Amino acid sequence: MQALRVAADAEPRDAGIKPADLFLDVEGPRLLFVDGVFEPAHSRPGPVKVARFAPETAHPLGGMAEGEGWVLSLDPQAAVTGIQIVHLGSGGESHVPARITLADDAVASVVETYAGSGWANRLTQIALGKGARLMRSVRLLQADGFVSLRDEAEIGEAASLVSIFLGAGGMGSRIDGALTLTGKGAFAEMGGALLTSGTQKQEAAVVVRHEAVEGTSRQLWRAVAANRSTVSLAARVEVARGAQQTDGEQSLRGLLLERAATVNLKPELEIFADDVKCAHGATVGELDQRALFYLQSRGIPAPRAKAMLTRAFVSDAMSRIGEEKVRDAFVADADKWLESAL
Repeated sequence: MQALRVAADAEPRDAGIKPADLFLDVEGPRLLFVDGVFEPAHSRPGPVKVARFAPETAHPLGGMAEGEGWVLSLDPQAAVTGIQIVHLGSGGESHVPARITLADDAVASVVETYAGSGWANRLTQIALGKGARLMRSVRLLQADGFVSLRDEAEIGEAASLVSIFLGAGGMGSRIDGALTLTGKGAFAEMGGALLTSGTQKQEAAVVVRHEAVEGTSRQLWRAVAANRSTVSLAARVEVARGAQQTDGEQSLRGLLLERAATVNLKPELEIFADDVKCAHGATVGELDQRALFYLQSRGIPAPRAKAMLTRAFVSDAMSRIGEEKVRDAFVADADKWLESAL
């Protein structure tokens, strides 16, 4: 991939970003990685451990993410919220693995932020025990370069994993997800909003596999493409034999701000059980001209009217973020992108 190679070969440069500005005003553990190296001076890890390890994965990019990474392991019924992991790049390439293991009924929330430049390659492996709950919110804010993310998760009985992504920087990106619901009544959601401009390209490809009865999954993605940029979204649900009473839903929607932009959507269902409720939808369109005319007739300038409608388009993708301060920060990131793109 040419964009990835260019990002990996980029010369180091000062991004002019203060690490403190990348952390949200949320109480909880904080870890800073600069060019893939843990920076203790701006960190307070708490229960999050920093260690060197090499995860086992068949994913080609994920397999490169070995070395110094971070590990969160919670005992039964333990709870840690507001964990922030910040990745700041100055050019070149960096690879960081992560492992999250929550025992039965444990609860955690994690916010990850990517800023700066270069190629940031990450692998996150997740294992959730019975009744465990994990909320992940990921902000892709790099000014340029490339971010490649690989998520692999096993979700146990009555456990819940919600992962929301926002791509609002100028970098290229690739988000890969492989979520497996292994326990009865498990829940998985993976989605978000990818916003592109110029000649930028962002893409996501997620596979959710149901292997147990009464599982529920949601894939809700929103794409906004301006200028000559491209967003590609692929969402797949696999229902194994015996995974009866599965409820799987996919919602992929794209918004073209110019005719030269491109949004590619590919929802897929593969079902081998006969008692399921699965649905998918995929639409690509432009801003409603009647709504724009209405707003402008009320004295709202055209750029502001476009921003209002576009924000409404992506808002449902971020509404699933459980913590208000985190959700507000994601909305502010999207608004900042809208101001520069419209």
